[in-house]
Amino acid sequence: MGTALAPAAARAVGLTGVRPETVAIPAEIRPLMSYMHSAAHVSASVIVHLPHSASFQEPAQMSKPIRKAIFPVAGLGTRFLPATKAMPKEMLTVVDRPIIQHVADEARAGGIEHFIFVTGRNKGVIEDHFDHQFELEEMLRRRNKLAELKELEQHLPLPGATSFTRQQDPLGLGHAVWCARDIAGKEPFALLLPDVIVLQNGEGCLGQMIGAYNRLGAKYGPDAKINVIAVEEVAPHETSSYGVVGLESQEDDRLWRIGSMVEKPAAGTAPSNLIIMGRYILQPEIFDILKTQTTGAGNEIQLTDAMKTLMRDQMFFAYKYKGKSYDCGSKLGFLRANVAFALARPDLAPKFGEELKRLAAELEAKQVAE
Repeated sequence: MGTALAPAAARAVGLTGVRPETVAIPAEIRPLMSYMHSAAHVSASVIVHLPHSASFQEPAQMSKPIRKAIFPVAGLGTRFLPATKAMPKEMLTVVDRPIIQHVADEARAGGIEHFIFVTGRNKGVIEDHFDHQFELEEMLRRRNKLAELKELEQHLPLPGATSFTRQQDPLGLGHAVWCARDIAGKEPFALLLPDVIVLQNGEGCLGQMIGAYNRLGAKYGPDAKINVIAVEEVAPHETSSYGVVGLESQEDDRLWRIGSMVEKPAAGTAPSNLIIMGRYILQPEIFDILKTQTTGAGNEIQLTDAMKTLMRDQMFFAYKYKGKSYDCGSKLGFLRANVAFALARPDLAPKFGEELKRLAAELEAKQVAE
């Protein structure tokens, strides 16, 4: 059986040129047609009563949001042998969390929705770390260790929010980023180097950068191609160990337009004392450059070289974030990170601080005796 379709509902479903009162409607979709009929009349009523002077404007468009982040985790970690013989260096712990967990947590806090890991051989444990461990979780439930269970669950990405791809050949950071091209797609993305963790002072480093990126997008418009690099101030004599940016103009007290980039400049030649510290927001056009990028220092495809090429057509900005970074790619940096992060923990700082004082006193006494 059918029923007549009201004229307003007929127009709503596109049945123009047909006598609506003669159209038969199956019984199972009559409620929907009734709703469309009433909605059409309500809509018409609203339109009639709008002032003639009313106008509608499209909302102001912003730059594309930063939804995805790339984590290049294919390195062999030879500086930490034999610890990294069977375990990825990214799984070494700073206090009680793997290094890669610290970095992923920073990305998540900054609003990242999709985590892209560029891995290599023997890195499967990283994938396992960002997944459920059913036997462990069930044991915690049985033993009523709910605090530990909650700690595990709150660090898990949402289902489908992680992707893993392989970098088969160790051809450098630029090549690792290029390996993520199809997953990252045609949208701007964040890049976080997993060797560097940041002890934040309030908002995390990437969150601060995304805020700066959004402000720049509002200023320069939705069509502007904006790239942002996190920088940190070091003593002038230390610049020869890092990539350094040259500044062109200042946006605010923490943000500058970049005019040049120099990788490990000779002593006394650095354009500034602001170093590139391992956090980036980049436009997808970088992938096209990396595809044909020739090898540079160390016979590797260098990301800095590709960024310098992209800077000919797009804007690059340096953002001096609030916080302190620790390079866990070196033994000294790794040890310093453990000390700093432990002292930042209220549950560890009092007793650990006392232990450090005791060790310092012993070291001083030993130096005096020598």
